[in-house]
Amino acid sequence: MTDDTTQLLARAAALDATDPLAEFAERFVPASGVVAYLDGNSLGRPLRATSSRIDAFVRGAWGSRLIRSWDEQWMELPLTLGDRVGAIALGAAAGQTVVADSTTVMLFKLISAAVGLRPGRSEILIEGSNFPTDRFVASGIAAAHGLELRVLVGDPLTGVSAEDVAEAVSERTALVVLSHIDYRSGAVADMPAITAAAHAAGALILWDLCHSVGAVPLELDRCGVDFAVGCTYKYLNGGPGSPAFAYVRSDLQGSAEQPIWGWMGAANVFEMREQYEPASGMRRFISGTPPVLGMLPLMDMLDLVEEAGLARIRAKSHSLTALAIEAYDQVLAPLGVTLRTARDPELRGGHVTFGHERFQEITLRLWGDGVLPDYRHPGGIRIGLSPLSTSHAETLRGVLAIRDALV
Repeated sequence: MTDDTTQLLARAAALDATDPLAEFAERFVPASGVVAYLDGNSLGRPLRATSSRIDAFVRGAWGSRLIRSWDEQWMELPLTLGDRVGAIALGAAAGQTVVADSTTVMLFKLISAAVGLRPGRSEILIEGSNFPTDRFVASGIAAAHGLELRVLVGDPLTGVSAEDVAEAVSERTALVVLSHIDYRSGAVADMPAITAAAHAAGALILWDLCHSVGAVPLELDRCGVDFAVGCTYKYLNGGPGSPAFAYVRSDLQGSAEQPIWGWMGAANVFEMREQYEPASGMRRFISGTPPVLGMLPLMDMLDLVEEAGLARIRAKSHSLTALAIEAYDQVLAPLGVTLRTARDPELRGGHVTFGHERFQEITLRLWGDGVLPDYRHPGGIRIGLSPLSTSHAETLRGVLAIRDALV
């Protein structure tokens, strides 16, 4: 064992010994055969409490109460759970967040609603490095509405800046669509300044919060955000396919028209009217039957996030990613690996990306050895460090395993 490795191991142990959130890791289901789970920003680990919640649901609300549970709780669950997401994770007052559908569907609903609020404007502005779903959905809507989809290119390490947006927006821009945290580099966008830049040109803004929610404190109301969408299976640990959430600023809800008219989003749902009339408030952004079963794991993780506090979660995220970069400097940089994430902790989210031409093949080998990062084309290994379920020692084991696979 080299001196560098010994020092890193000692440092990781010391950080874990003084970590105020260390005990939270025991609340997650242990993963047999996994040496280091470095993909919590793609799929969060399940909580032990969730199996009990699901069992109680099967026996009680579903198994015993049966259809009565719709009247007793399920009809309002997308809204009550949405308010809880808003209060705990988004900095959003009640009545502005709903849990339903997938991220893709919610993007389609809100982008469509937003361009409808800016008639006469001819373009949607989107960052070129945005996640494919965001770009694909925006492209389809632009084509359907006869709009231009204009691509904004930001710095590959630090992302799109407020200056980039201010220079690009104009009286032609209906909507700006950006990710708060870049899914490749982990760059954190300046939400208040960018939102203000869009508004200065009369444009609306939609933020994708998939890599932010549950890991980074957010203040949507304070920033004056118009629309936001995010998933719940990353840092909110809702499980594979758990529903997304949508945020719509309160003063826009009465005039925003989403395009998927389903019975659950209609006024007076059980009157079964011939013509669609949207419900008031956030219910109008629901379409079909809510995915009640898929909402259950999210409830437990929201409890955990509230208990830990997002400020402490963010502080641990800084610590984990800083250790990963420190280890990179000592054991990966000498092997020709590049760092694709900002060194300034305020400019990065909860994941760090390394680059090397062999990383696609190496990722497969790591998975076989129980080390689970993910690969992002071209040539990137992304390690997602979910603060409540990941230790410093586990983070370091993952980085050392990457080193060992390269030599």
